Amino acid sequence: MLSLGIIAAVLDSVQEAIEVTDKDGNIIYVNPAFCRITGIPFETRTKENIFNISPEGALALALKTGKSITGHRTKVGGSNAEVISNAVPMVVNGEIIGAVVIFQHITDIIKLIEDLKRSTNMIRDLSDKYGQVTQSKYGFENIVGGSAAIGDCIKTAQMAARSSSTVLILGESGTGKEVFANAIHNGGPRRDNPFIAINCAAIPDTLLESELFGYARGAFTGALKDKIGKFSLAHSGTLFLDEIGDMNLLLQAKLLRVLQEREFEPLGSNRTISIDVRVIAATNRNLKQLVREGKFREDLYYRLSVVEINLPTLRERTEDLPELANHIITSLNRKLGRKVVGLTAEALGAMSGYNWPGNIREMENVLERIMVSLDSELITIKELAPHITMGLGNQDVPELGLMPLDHIEKIMITRALEKYGVSVEGKRQAAKFLNISLATLYNKVKKYNILTSNI
Repeated sequence: MLSLGIIAAVLDSVQEAIEVTDKDGNIIYVNPAFCRITGIPFETRTKENIFNISPEGALALALKTGKSITGHRTKVGGSNAEVISNAVPMVVNGEIIGAVVIFQHITDIIKLIEDLKRSTNMIRDLSDKYGQVTQSKYGFENIVGGSAAIGDCIKTAQMAARSSSTVLILGESGTGKEVFANAIHNGGPRRDNPFIAINCAAIPDTLLESELFGYARGAFTGALKDKIGKFSLAHSGTLFLDEIGDMNLLLQAKLLRVLQEREFEPLGSNRTISIDVRVIAATNRNLKQLVREGKFREDLYYRLSVVEINLPTLRERTEDLPELANHIITSLNRKLGRKVVGLTAEALGAMSGYNWPGNIREMENVLERIMVSLDSELITIKELAPHITMGLGNQDVPELGLMPLDHIEKIMITRALEKYGVSVEGKRQAAKFLNISLATLYNKVKKYNILTSNI
C-alpha cells in the first residue's frame, strides 16, 4: 500500500487545485496549486467550513446531494478566482465520509480553448493549402518534335529553367504553353516545390484578385474565414499565370508591385506577406499591340518578359506532325483502351495540308473523336475527312492505301512552291513554311526532280 506521505506528495505535485472536506464540510486539505490559484494560504483555508464560505460551490453540492458534480463554474469562496470545478463525494461502506473537488482557473480553460481553436484553424488552413498545392506534370521529355522551330524554344526554356527570372510564353491557343511552363519549373531548382497554375481569363475580375492574393475574414460579405491566395500557395515554387493578357489594368498594377517588392497584403488585411515565387506568364494575345492600345501596362510587360519564348504554330512545324500524331495516338490508346497503329499516308498528308487553327489541342481532339468509334487499326482519310479541311491542291492523292514518306514530302514541297511561287523570295517563303532551310529546299527539289518551271 502507498504510504500517506507518498499520497500527499502526489497531491502536492498536481497542477490542478484540490480541496478536501470531511462529512461535515470542514476543509481538511488543500494542495499548493489551490493556494496559488486562489491566493488563500493553507493555514487559513483549513480552518474554514465549505458550507459557510462557498455553499453553492461544487464541493458543497457534492456533500449535500451525494452525487458527482462536473463542469461547475463558480467563484471560490473567499477569493475572486473564477473556476471550473469537478467534485465527488467520498463514500466508504455506503457512507459519505467527505468530498473532494478539483478545479482550474477559468482563464486557464479559456487559454486552452483559444490554443485549441488556433491549432484547429491552423490544421484546417494547412489542409486547405495541401488540397490546393500541385506539382508540375510535365518535363522537357514530354515536349514532342525535332524541328528547328521547337528545338530553339526548348533550348531557351532549358536555360530559363536554371534561373528564377520571370518568363513570358507566347503562342496561339493549343501550342503547348502550359507544357512548357511545367517543364521550366520541373527542370529547375524549384522542382520539388509547388507549381500553382491559374487561368486569368477563366475567373471574373472581381474574384481574380482574391484568388491571387487571398483575403482576411470579414473582408467582404461571405468572407467567413481567411483564404490563402495562389501567391502564398506557390511560396518557394512557381506561379503560372495563364492568359495574362486578359487581366485588367488595376490588377496589373498590383501584380507589378508584387513582382518588384516580393510582398503583398491580402484583401481586407493590413498584414504584409513576403513571398519567394517564380512567375511564368503566358498568353495567346499580342501583348505589344495591347501595350500600344493602352490595354496592358508597358512596365508589367517588360517585367514579365525577362525571358520570352514564342512557341511556333503547328503549321510552322509540319515536319513534327507525324511524331506528334503517333505520340497522341499512343496516349489515346491507353486512355481509350484501343490498339490503333497510326495513320495511312494519305491521311497524314491531309493532316499536313490542314491549317490547324487550334494547333496541338485541336489535333488531340480530332484524333480522340475518330478513335472513340474506330473499328480498324489505321486511321484513314475516310475517317479524317469530316473533321478537317484538307485542301490538297492539284496533287492527286490515292483514296486509300499506304504511301512512302518521300512521296508525301514531294507533295508538300510541290504544294508550298505552288503557293509561294518559284522566285528566290517565293522559295525562301516556302522553305520557311516547311520549316527547312533554303539550301535544304533546293536539295529536295533536285532530289525529287520537281520541275519548278512547270509549277
